[in-house]
Amino acid sequence: MALSKNYLPNETEQQWYAHWTGQGYFHSEPDGRPPFTIVIPPPNVTGVLHMGHTLNETVQDILVRRARMQGYNACWVPGSDHASIATEARVVAMLEEKGVKKTDISREEFLEYAFQWKEKYGGIIYQQIKKLGCSCDWDRVTFTMDDHYYKAVVKTFVTLYNKGLIYRGARMIHWDPAAQTALSDEEVEYREVSSKLYYVRYPLEGTDEFITIATTRPETIPGDTAICINPTDARYRHLAGKFALVPLVNRRIPIITDEYVDKEFGTGCLKVTPAHDINDYNLGLKHKLEVVDVFNPDGTMSAAAQVYPGEDRFVVRGKIADELREKGFLVKEEALVNKNGFSQRTNAIVEPRISTQWFLKMEELAKPALDAVLNQDVKLYPEGRFQNTYRYWMENIKDWCISRQLWWGQRIPAWYDEAGNTYVAETEEEARKLATGAALHSAGELHQDEDVLDTWFSSWLWPMEVFKGISEPGNKDIEYYYPTSVLVTGQDILFFWVARMIMAGMEFKGEKPFDHVYFTGMVRDKLGRKMSKSLGNSPDLLELIDHYGADAVRFGILIASPAGNDLLFDESSLQQGRNFCNKMWNALKLVQNWEVVDKEPGPGDDFATGWFSHKLNEAEALTGALYENYRLSEVLKLLYSLIWDDFCSWYLEWVKPGFETPVAAGIRDKTISFFERLLQLLHPFMPFVTEEIYHRLRDREAGDDLMVSQTGESQAFDQSILDEGGMARKVITAIRDVRNKNQLKNKDTVTLHIHTIRPERYKAFESILQKQVNTEALHFTAEPVPGSAAIVVDNDKIFIEMSQDTDTSLQKDKLLQDLEHQKGFLASVEKKLGNERFVQHAKPELVDRERKKQSDAEARIRAIEESLKAL
Repeated sequence: MALSKNYLPNETEQQWYAHWTGQGYFHSEPDGRPPFTIVIPPPNVTGVLHMGHTLNETVQDILVRRARMQGYNACWVPGSDHASIATEARVVAMLEEKGVKKTDISREEFLEYAFQWKEKYGGIIYQQIKKLGCSCDWDRVTFTMDDHYYKAVVKTFVTLYNKGLIYRGARMIHWDPAAQTALSDEEVEYREVSSKLYYVRYPLEGTDEFITIATTRPETIPGDTAICINPTDARYRHLAGKFALVPLVNRRIPIITDEYVDKEFGTGCLKVTPAHDINDYNLGLKHKLEVVDVFNPDGTMSAAAQVYPGEDRFVVRGKIADELREKGFLVKEEALVNKNGFSQRTNAIVEPRISTQWFLKMEELAKPALDAVLNQDVKLYPEGRFQNTYRYWMENIKDWCISRQLWWGQRIPAWYDEAGNTYVAETEEEARKLATGAALHSAGELHQDEDVLDTWFSSWLWPMEVFKGISEPGNKDIEYYYPTSVLVTGQDILFFWVARMIMAGMEFKGEKPFDHVYFTGMVRDKLGRKMSKSLGNSPDLLELIDHYGADAVRFGILIASPAGNDLLFDESSLQQGRNFCNKMWNALKLVQNWEVVDKEPGPGDDFATGWFSHKLNEAEALTGALYENYRLSEVLKLLYSLIWDDFCSWYLEWVKPGFETPVAAGIRDKTISFFERLLQLLHPFMPFVTEEIYHRLRDREAGDDLMVSQTGESQAFDQSILDEGGMARKVITAIRDVRNKNQLKNKDTVTLHIHTIRPERYKAFESILQKQVNTEALHFTAEPVPGSAAIVVDNDKIFIEMSQDTDTSLQKDKLLQDLEHQKGFLASVEKKLGNERFVQHAKPELVDRERKKQSDAEARIRAIEESLKAL
């Protein structure tokens, strides 16, 4: 079958993915092989793949495909997260479009709508992952609201509650007014915003005097229940114990003292609003102050505020400022930049709010999880980048607010009787037994808590429960696949998810959840900006795949992704990936078009095949070392150069037969074998094009597919043979440069006169030289050849005699530039060797290496100077 001009990914990708899945290559069952396990960081069921996902999934697929080819029983578990806040917001919006309010339907009806929504949209991201070529075990898809997973989360809650690690209480928490739910500390992002500092006068009771207070939030003034001054502040000490009146609402409030007050900020007086600031809340507890909540859950003013009820908090800010101004309470306003907390889920500005919530004590859970990282039981990559951050977080950990005021999620397994007693159990039946057994409740209704658990409280069980390790402890899957091999994720969820999974693994399995964690960088556009919909700089993945092919997309995002660092995404790298596919396709066409005969290899063929064989062995050893440290971008760059330059541009050119000349069958077979090994090395990165070319190279038996081919042990390589090949390339390149500068035609021959102490290595590739640069003759001499062009390669002097006059000025300029460079290099080496501390304390092999550099540079300088004399 004739090959197309270029590689056509749209004709092959769907076909090969269907073939791989049809053969069951992605599915894993426990057997006698060592496992290699990855669990996908579950994307939100609401989501689609963005470029960050693309990088993450590609990295995982590379590791899984390589492990499969190494003989491991590779298992990559896919799945998705129910994403409580985001999904509920989507479902509520969908219902509102239909004219249905969440408050008008029952919880059960709402959940029916939510599951319908999940079934309709939840599989979109899986189709995108498949389109990218990811070899997930699709028989193991897990969703965090699956029945077994739901039961596991509930079981975990009950276990921790019975250990005394979960408690319920009223505390100041972060509140998301848009989602109307509590948030954990980690779900709040702090950003600088332009604001104002309002100076407001509070009348002093029984006098005509005022005390002035500075605030950034005048909308909370109706909630003030005290004014606080520093007892050491001489300006206000006389006011302690007196009373002031809150502007607009005329509430009588005490003036109290506390050293917490910063005398230097604002006016040195603090308005205390216990319901709306964590520090004020603590002051309120200490001084037994009244609590007045001026906000409704949705961020509008409450009836308790007495002003502007039902109006939005930020609209009211302006209205209160205006009213204060009109009534003479507002002294002045100052521009200010301060930090506000934003919800990661809805981007709403969060409110501190006193609320009864469920909390998990973290200190006891954190210690073994911290030790696991500090003692390298769990290794974080890139090494040395995240250990200190992890340690700081874990040593300063706070209790986790795990309840959310939502319906979509695992409902908290706590029941209450009419007296308010709490019974925590996995089922209502068990809760009723607890109530009866405690002789507190023998009849009547039990009411289950309305709240659900934080999404992270389910996803921290992910590496265990995808194998049903919590719901069915001791089953064959959890015992075989756990702990997993590596987690690939973003550094932004180091604490959110990674640390919590380690805690859960140590608590419930007594073992770490994974051996390694590799943190990818953030994908940015070529201007360095974070990709986002608002900036319009995030491309559509499916459109990119349709245009360039999945392999080119994978190539493009990996080639620009240094280990663990942010990457600058530029669509030109995808073009480079497509060109790479076409380069290999053209190499395939070249090999297929060779006429093959049974004959002895031609002159130079053994040199070419020997050199490339060792080049392959070297590459296999180098890639193995890079893989160990997750330097995947460097692996790809190495393979790109090996295939494009070493194989296509050099090796194939060296063994390619002349026009209408057949190639020896042995050389063709070796070339195909080399090609297959290259495809095997590249397959994890670019699976589709490599599988297609692999099957085009020769006829295959059923089951002989590249993705399940097994890599062999790395073979030794001979550096001297690699050096000889490198020498041949440098000589050919230098002579071609001279030919081009002198505008020699292809038919014009040159004669080489070489001054070298190793003439035998030129004899080894003499026939290649003749073919590549049209050499008529090769002579070894110690004398300069008048009228020739002179070049220096390593320490050898080569004089190129041509049939036409040579412009020696170009050669002289180049030699002078080389001479200047070599002298500078020699000076830097001599400076290092002149440093006694370096010579005395450096490893002997390092000192020897520098002395070798010195002698080589000196020899090259002599050779250049002699060549210059001949011009």
